[in-house]
Amino acid sequence: MAKSAQVKVSQPCQANIQKVGLIMASRHTVLMRLVASAYSIAQKAGMIVRRVIAEGDLGIVEKTCATDLQTKADRLVQMSICSSLARKFPKLTIIGEEDLPPEEVDQELIEDGQWEEILKQPCPSQYSDIKEEDVCDIIDIHFFFIGLLDNVTVLIGIAYEGKAIAGIINQPYYNYQAGPDAVLGRTIWGILGLGAFGFQLKEVPAGKHIITTTRSHNSKLVTDCVTAMNPDDVLRVGGAGNKIIQLIEGKASAYVFASPGCKKWDTCAPEVILHAVGGKLTDVHGNALQYNKEVKHMNSAGVLATLRNYDYYASRVPESVKKALVP
Repeated sequence: MAKSAQVKVSQPCQANIQKVGLIMASRHTVLMRLVASAYSIAQKAGMIVRRVIAEGDLGIVEKTCATDLQTKADRLVQMSICSSLARKFPKLTIIGEEDLPPEEVDQELIEDGQWEEILKQPCPSQYSDIKEEDVCDIIDIHFFFIGLLDNVTVLIGIAYEGKAIAGIINQPYYNYQAGPDAVLGRTIWGILGLGAFGFQLKEVPAGKHIITTTRSHNSKLVTDCVTAMNPDDVLRVGGAGNKIIQLIEGKASAYVFASPGCKKWDTCAPEVILHAVGGKLTDVHGNALQYNKEVKHMNSAGVLATLRNYDYYASRVPESVKKALVP
C-alpha cells in the first residue's frame, strides 16, 4: 500500500527560498501557489521520463504481477514530485503510488519554479481560505512502457475535504508523431470553479458510442459492462489520465472500467479536468469518489466517466456488475 511520502531534501540557499515564499504567500492563495508549483513540477517530471527513455535503461521491477511494473522513471518522478512539493509546502500530505524508502534526493530532481500564468488566474472563492495542512496531494506516473508513448502520463491531483479540486496531467511524449523537430510534451491543468486548460475541448459526434477501457486489466466483468453499452467502437488504452484525455478531446464518449483495479492516484487529477469542463466521473453505482487522507486507495467499485450523456451510460451498467463491485 502506498504511504505518505517522507523525503530528505538538501536546503541550499534556504534563506532566499523562504523569503521568496513569504512574498508569494502574501500575494496568492495556497491553492493557486500549489497548482502553479505542481504545473512546473509536472513538466520537470516529463523531462525526467524522456531522459530515462533516451538513456535506454528502464530499470523495470515487477511489483505484484507481470502487469504491475515499476520503472526507474516511476521512482525518479515520484522522488522529484514529493521532494519538490515537500520543500515548498512542508505541511502538505503527499500520497504516491510507489512505496519508496526515505532517502536523500539529488538536487537535480528538485523543481523550485512555478507557472506564472496560473498565478494570474483568480482563485475560486470557495477555495480562497484553504490552509496548506488541509490539502492532500495524490500523485502517479503511468509508465507501463511497451512502446506506447501516448499512454505515458504524470498525474498530480489536489484534494480538499475529500473532493478532488485541482489536477495536473503531463504527457511527456505529446506530439511525438509530428516529426524529429517537434516540441515534445504538454501539460493540462484544471481547478473546479475556474476551468481546465492546455487542450481543445471536442466531443464525439452525437449518437456515437465509443468506449475507452483498460488495455491490460481486462476481465469478464469489464467485457460484460462494455458490451452492455452497445458500443460502436472500443478503444483499449493504458492510463486513467490518457482515457480522460480521450473523452475531452472527442475520441471517446465514455470511460468504462468495471474492475477494482483502479486506484485513487489514477483518478484524482483526471477527474478534476473532466469535471471542470462539465463531465462526470463516479464508480459504477454512481457514487462520487472520495479523496480524504485516510480513505482506502482502491476504487473498489470501478470507474464510469463521460463528458456528456452520463445518465445513458449509467443506466446500462448491468446489475450483475453492480453486485460484483461493492463500494
